[in-house]
Amino acid sequence: MGSCVPKKILTNSDLEKMVDTSDEWILKRTGISERRILEENEPIHKLGVEAARQAINDSGVKPEEIDLIIVSTSTPDYLVPSTSCIIQKETGAVKAAAFDLTAACTGFIYGITIAKQFIETGFYKYILVVSSEGMSKVTEWKDRNTCVLFGDGAGAAVVGAVEDGYGIISTYIDADGTQGNNITIPCLYLPEEDIARRANYENKMTLWQEGQEVFKFAVKIMPFASEKVLKDAGIKVEDLKYIIPHQANIRIIDSAAKRLGIEPEKVYTTIRKYGNISSASIPVALADAYQEKCLKKGDYLVFVGFGAGLTWGAALLRWSK
Repeated sequence: MGSCVPKKILTNSDLEKMVDTSDEWILKRTGISERRILEENEPIHKLGVEAARQAINDSGVKPEEIDLIIVSTSTPDYLVPSTSCIIQKETGAVKAAAFDLTAACTGFIYGITIAKQFIETGFYKYILVVSSEGMSKVTEWKDRNTCVLFGDGAGAAVVGAVEDGYGIISTYIDADGTQGNNITIPCLYLPEEDIARRANYENKMTLWQEGQEVFKFAVKIMPFASEKVLKDAGIKVEDLKYIIPHQANIRIIDSAAKRLGIEPEKVYTTIRKYGNISSASIPVALADAYQEKCLKKGDYLVFVGFGAGLTWGAALLRWSK
């Protein structure tokens, strides 16, 4: 595992000076106290490179032994070259194939699901999965409903074969494109609909979301996805050490946990100090739990997330380190 967040901290008190909001309002509605933000001239891939280097060092695998690099990001510095190719160059993983995927906040779960297939078939031995996000670059800082939510960061994992009964046991990914207009970040095309709902935005190419619709969707889909991977593996909720959810909003996390019937102390969160960092939320939280020595061999973990697309997914893992 590896992770990297920027040095710059943006607190709720800082945001009080930027928009009509308050620390109390933000904390109550989102569970966020602060978030990490890239400097204006800092590239997003810098975070992914550092997280990748840490993960490779932690794994004991040499960079040239990495067969494939998968990067999930909704905020690449370039469309081409891909962020995965930049990370390949910077880490010295010279023999690795590389590609990016865009599944928004569900990206890490999509990434490890793909890695699982390649490894189980024997096609590849070691795969580097990186989630690198610079959400501050696509945030409209005058929109108090969204600017309080997002931060920047990256998480990474080297995935390879482990002993039977451990590792990634069950995964589930899905999508519903009919709800895709509830969260959008334009790139090379901006339809009339997006222009209209961004009427007050300084930058029309930033993130927009329909918060209430996303909330209603998330609190239903997160328990459903979690229960599916548990049922597929024959594991009970009470057997889990932690659920590590996408760190979108504490109200979503709490509502989903209540529906799932899991104790609050079994839900691992980092949202208070990092905010919502899209697909990097889950691997950064996992790296945090690992670094804090909260995990021991044999612990069952569920990762669960949802995001633009709309996409969603979950993964059941039995910790093998």
